[in-house]
Amino acid sequence: MRLYKLFFLCFIGISLVSFKPIENTNTSIYFASDKQQLETLIRKTYEWIETKSTKTDFDVVANKKGDKYIGLNIKAHNKRLEELKKSNFFAQQFIDNYNKIGLKINDNLKTNKMEYFVDDLPPYGNDSNYWCDCQDNPEGYWKTLKLNNLKIENNKATFYWTWIEWKETPHYNVTAVKENGIWKIAALDGLNYKSFLGL
Repeated sequence: MRLYKLFFLCFIGISLVSFKPIENTNTSIYFASDKQQLETLIRKTYEWIETKSTKTDFDVVANKKGDKYIGLNIKAHNKRLEELKKSNFFAQQFIDNYNKIGLKINDNLKTNKMEYFVDDLPPYGNDSNYWCDCQDNPEGYWKTLKLNNLKIENNKATFYWTWIEWKETPHYNVTAVKENGIWKIAALDGLNYKSFLGL
């Protein structure tokens, strides 16, 4: 029995010496499960946006003549904020940025820093669907969204997604963060505060 114990202890000692832990000098190393979780997050988010969301983003109100928008529909905006929160796909950072964009649109329309006439394209955004930076998309494109150039550091992930159905595909940048151990979207390229508002 003693010989057995001695052999076992020697084996453990050799194992510890032989298998040194790899020092992680590259903070971009991530576990496969992180990539899977992020891919699932992005696909479920876009499925929700396209099939379950109200899509009521930055709803504006017109003047009495009905020819010019003069502010944001604050009630609709607050409902949209709640909808985004309840989806559980978005980090607080995203919600705060989205709200900041809406309030700035409201302020700019009220103070005439921005003019937006009925039937015209909005004077913010880039004339595309800012959720995907696209004007058209394949049916059910969220099912095959692919993550590219994934980098993870300190519970923050950056990557861009593409779809594989068409040759022409958006190169859409995303930032995600872990909130209470769960990956959530923190920033989307099409909803960057400065570029969205042309600042």
